Amino acid sequence: MELVEGIPIFRASKIVQDRIENLLAKLKDSELALAEEKELDDYEELDDYLSFINRTVRNITLKEN
Repeated sequence: MELVEGIPIFRASKIVQDRIENLLAKLKDSELALAEEKELDDYEELDDYLSFINRTVRNITLKEN
């Protein structure tokens, strides 16, 4: 988590971000194994969830101000 303009923003860890980049790079060059496809799908789901949380927190924070 980090503060951006006083609003907390949740992000995936550097390790997770690096793993996603590796999977996407591999996907460009070749096919992913089934387990890797599932892993990438799970990360996409996590990203959607974090985006939702960040929008909600931002909206609540802005409403309070």
